[in-house]
Amino acid sequence: MSTQQPSKLERLQAPITVLDFSEEEIRRYSRHIVLPEVGGIGQKRINRAAVLVVGAGGLGSPVALYLAAAGVGKIGIVDNDIVDTSNLQRQILHTTAAVGRKKVESARDTLLALNPNLEIVPLDLRLNASNIIDILSDYDVVAEGSDNFPTKFLVNDACVMTGTPLSMAGIFRFSGQILTVIPRQGPCYRCLIPQPPPPGAIPSCQEAGVLGAMAGAVGVMQATEILKLILGKGQVLNGRFLLFEALQMRFEPIEVKRNPECPVCSDSPTITELIDYEIACAVQPPTALPVT
Repeated sequence: MSTQQPSKLERLQAPITVLDFSEEEIRRYSRHIVLPEVGGIGQKRINRAAVLVVGAGGLGSPVALYLAAAGVGKIGIVDNDIVDTSNLQRQILHTTAAVGRKKVESARDTLLALNPNLEIVPLDLRLNASNIIDILSDYDVVAEGSDNFPTKFLVNDACVMTGTPLSMAGIFRFSGQILTVIPRQGPCYRCLIPQPPPPGAIPSCQEAGVLGAMAGAVGVMQATEILKLILGKGQVLNGRFLLFEALQMRFEPIEVKRNPECPVCSDSPTITELIDYEIACAVQPPTALPVT
């Protein structure tokens, strides 16, 4: 008899037998519940899901806001930065009054003000090889919105190793990109970029710019991908790398296949332990899933 445990995705989409909504929840989520693709069962799946949002910045802000509005029951927010005035142009989790506060504390207060029914877990830390596996054990899905290559590779590798579905996205000036990683079912980030570029090979944070609304556009797409994963509905961007050019208002999906020699997700991986690459302030060129 097989003793293989269900994957995180299988557990996330497991059958629902009890629909114990309060009257307030029925009113709050009514526009979801009337959707045939969601209904009461789908809404309950959303309510019991746990999502880790990496970065409370330009992408993490719209992701977290829409997941909270949708009723995702547990949302973890990872960030060890404080709110700066320069963030407010795109990081809509935070207000002018929050300048100088820890981003995770500002994010928690904003999300609970929107939906007090949720569990918001502020994680004021930087992810590394020694803590990420334990953190991922509490979550079903990850939304990655960091601003540096080392964190992106770390999160990708940890999600592949733990079988955790992952939405990765990036923005740069007027362009955005998004990829959904379902471990063992499609390509991972390293299938696109096997190794991070060396420090100094990319522009500094101060040199890069981004249209603030780009963060909202791409972050909302990330939130949509995550909700579809939770519901088990539609087609996610697994094996498709979506490019968005705002100036031309053009979307271009690019088919990406799993690399049979990928150092992490192949059948014979050469990277079997997590790596802490050197952190450098970085905004990447558009082909590398940048985030600001």
